[in-house]
Amino acid sequence: MDEKVTTRSLQKWKQEGRKIVAVTAYDNPSAKLAEDAGIDVILVGDSVGNTMLGYETTVPVSLNEVLHHLKAVWRGIERALLVADMPFLSYGVSVEDTIYNAGKLMQAGAEAVKLEGASPITLAAMESMVELGIPVMAHLGFTPQSVHQFGGFRVQGRSEEAADALMNALNAVENAGAFAVVLELIPADLAERLTQATALPTIGIGAGAGCDGQIQVWHDILGLSEETYKHSKPYVNLREQIGQALQTYVREVKEKQFPTKEQSF
Repeated sequence: MDEKVTTRSLQKWKQEGRKIVAVTAYDNPSAKLAEDAGIDVILVGDSVGNTMLGYETTVPVSLNEVLHHLKAVWRGIERALLVADMPFLSYGVSVEDTIYNAGKLMQAGAEAVKLEGASPITLAAMESMVELGIPVMAHLGFTPQSVHQFGGFRVQGRSEEAADALMNALNAVENAGAFAVVLELIPADLAERLTQATALPTIGIGAGAGCDGQIQVWHDILGLSEETYKHSKPYVNLREQIGQALQTYVREVKEKQFPTKEQSF
């Protein structure tokens, strides 16, 4: 097994120009597959709401739901850095609540937590968590928990004013002690400028090739999603393959072709 990935690994790789590869995962078999493939960072994202639980957005996802999936993923990996999303309202209400909820995720196996935005309470919580030994990954640009505030899934940072706000937010999370930052749905040239302006490793999703690494949702790159997205690339069409396999199973049972003597005792 390769050397264990840590928060320091990502910072070292940025300095060396080595790309960081991250993916979401929500269960034990997926975690093992990602680990075997050499994925560096596995995020138990609140995207579990869209991909696994049937929610339209990440907003309904609870801390207990993230904990449930986190424990399953934790049991499947050894090398990858395991990061857990802090779901909607598990942070940002008060510093004390944020620390308590982050502690639950760490006790369940997370090696770092991720939270969105750079509000004053979020920044204060970041500082306190880092002081207590909880590594924090920031998330800027399009932040899915604010989808209703944005009015949908929209690219951020298109105007000069918005770009300046993102630069200020990036400086703020760096000063608050974050060890890395996800940049989501922002113009590629802006993401590259942000990457060059910070010591933090930047991990992009829909932010172009200029980031220090990339993260994608499990279901999107494996062709399991019903929709396709501009910022993603399906590397296989598992939705079609699984559908065909299930249809064959249905047909063989109905036509009395399965089970045969080979599958019987």
